[in-house]
Amino acid sequence: MRLLLARLPQIAVTLLLLSLVAWMAIGLMPGDPASLAMMSDPRLTAGDIARLRALHGLDQPLMTRYLVWAGGVLRGEFGYSRLFAQPVAAVLWPALRSTLVLVGLALLLAALSGVALGALAALRPRAGALVDALALLAQAVPSFWLGILLIILFAVTLGWLPAGGLPGEGQPAWQFLVLPVATIAFGQMAAYARHAAAALTQALRQPWARSARARGASDHRVLWRHALPNAGVPLLTLLALDIGSLVSGALVTETVFARPGMGKLLYDAVMGNDYNLALLALLLVALVTMLATLAADLAQRWLDPRLEAA
Repeated sequence: MRLLLARLPQIAVTLLLLSLVAWMAIGLMPGDPASLAMMSDPRLTAGDIARLRALHGLDQPLMTRYLVWAGGVLRGEFGYSRLFAQPVAAVLWPALRSTLVLVGLALLLAALSGVALGALAALRPRAGALVDALALLAQAVPSFWLGILLIILFAVTLGWLPAGGLPGEGQPAWQFLVLPVATIAFGQMAAYARHAAAALTQALRQPWARSARARGASDHRVLWRHALPNAGVPLLTLLALDIGSLVSGALVTETVFARPGMGKLLYDAVMGNDYNLALLALLLVALVTMLATLAADLAQRWLDPRLEAA
């Protein structure tokens, strides 16, 4: 409870400062929606552009426009997206849901496989070299290249899975998730395998691990029942950081597999000077990152009650 009371005001202040900095950065970019409208329709006159700027408040000072926008957000009025001609919320939520499903499944697969490989390296030192080689390969392979290889193999050559996109009516959704999830998970698995191997190896060398073995506990019981909870604290931190980075950083994978998501949406909004959409997407990504970190800290205190008293 103390952690929640301390973190929630920090999250609110961070979002406020981030929104201000992002608003200033986007507002200082060359061009604005009115200028882009003039470029797309040469029939517009200077008077039309002036009326358009006044209609959207673009003739006001930057700080005044920010205060108006922030007040609307606090009232739940997120405005409209210029690029999609829809309410911002109607554009954001489907993209966020698609990315969270993709990233969540990929991180779950990466964490499970990484911890399993790390446990193998901790229990069987001779297998450690093989695990290190696999982790090095996973880190070295670019995600876009791996995605293209998977498409060529499983979609083009074997015809087992679709190459990308979203499922149509009557098509199973899981088939469209297999290849992008595997692409993300393979790269993330390396970090979990290395961290798990190091943390579990160190935990198994502690005096309490030797005492458990002396009382007749098997190596597997000591590993999964005692060592893993102690090694889980740094792994949870890594997982929380990955959630935030991948929500906005899955742009390459989403592009390769033609999946709409937060990465592509944020990129299009910034490049198209869609102020409302860009800012709300950025704040949403930041909020997901901070909430994931908060959840990881709460889980760490559940695994290790000593942290609560620190």
